[in-house]
Amino acid sequence: MLAAPINPSDINMIQGNYGLLPQLPAVGGNEGVGQVVAVGSHVTGVKPGDWVIPANAGLGTWQTEAVFSEDALIGVPRDIPLQSAATLGVNPCTAYRMLMDFEQLRPGDSVIQNASNSGVGQAVIQIAAALGLRTINVVRDRPDIQKLMDRLKNLGADHVVTEEELRKPEMKNFFKNVPQPRLALNCVGGKSSTELLRHLAPGGTMVTYGGMAKQPVVASVSLLIFKDLKLRGFWMSQWKKDHNPDQFKELIFTLCDLIRRGQLSAPACSEVPLQDYQRALEASMQPFVSSKQILTMW
Repeated sequence: MLAAPINPSDINMIQGNYGLLPQLPAVGGNEGVGQVVAVGSHVTGVKPGDWVIPANAGLGTWQTEAVFSEDALIGVPRDIPLQSAATLGVNPCTAYRMLMDFEQLRPGDSVIQNASNSGVGQAVIQIAAALGLRTINVVRDRPDIQKLMDRLKNLGADHVVTEEELRKPEMKNFFKNVPQPRLALNCVGGKSSTELLRHLAPGGTMVTYGGMAKQPVVASVSLLIFKDLKLRGFWMSQWKKDHNPDQFKELIFTLCDLIRRGQLSAPACSEVPLQDYQRALEASMQPFVSSKQILTMW
C-alpha cells in the first residue's frame, strides 16, 4: 500500500453502523492506492509496478502490505498524483454518478448541495464546472468562513452560502438571477436537507448520500404534493453491485481524464504516517475539518 484516506464511511464501518460490515477481525479502510510488488503465474490484468485501487469496499486498506486476488483490484494510471489515486474510488465516483444518474442536466442548469466542503462536495464542484453546470454550495458558518468560501470558489464553485443565509427570505431574490436547481445533493439530513428541498425547482430531485447530522430528512407534505419533488438515495457500493466491473473501470478512467486535464484535483489533504493512525483518526472526527487525513505507508 502507498496511501489510504480516512473517510466518514470508514469510521461508520468501525462503529458498526454501515450498510456493509466486514467479518471480524478486520482491517479498516475502504479506499487507497497500492503498488503491485509481485503477481501469481495466472495473473494477466496487472503486473509488478502497476498502481491499483480496491474494486469494492471492505478490502482493508490501512495496512502496509497485503495479498489480494486480481479481481479485488482495478489498475489505475501512474501519471496522476498519488493523492488523487488514493481518493479516486469513493468520493469522485459518488459525485459523478449523482450528477449523471438522477436528472437530465444541461449546461447552465444549477445544482445545490450541502456539506460542500466534504470530499464529495469538492468533487461535485469540480465535475459540475467541467460539465458546464452551476453549483450553489451550502456550508456551515465558522470563524474562517471567508477563507473557506475563497477556497471553494477557486475549485470552481459559482455560489457559496451558509446554512443561516439559506434560511433568510432574501434567498428569493437570489433565485431571480440564478436558475432554481433541479438537483439537490444531501449529505447532512435534518434542517439542512429541509432547506435544500425548499429551494428545489418543481419536479426536482434530492439525492441523499450521507447523514452527518444524524437526523432524519424532513420533507413538508405541501412541497411533495404541490412541487412533486422526488427523494432518492445513493450508495456507491450498491451502484457497483448493479453494474459490471467494466462499467466501474470506465467510470474510473473518465475521472482520470478529468484529473489529467486539471479539472479534478484531490480534496485538501493532510498526509500522516500509518504508525500515527490514532492522531489521524482523532483529527478526522473533529468538527469543521477542512482537510482529509491520508495515511501514508511508504
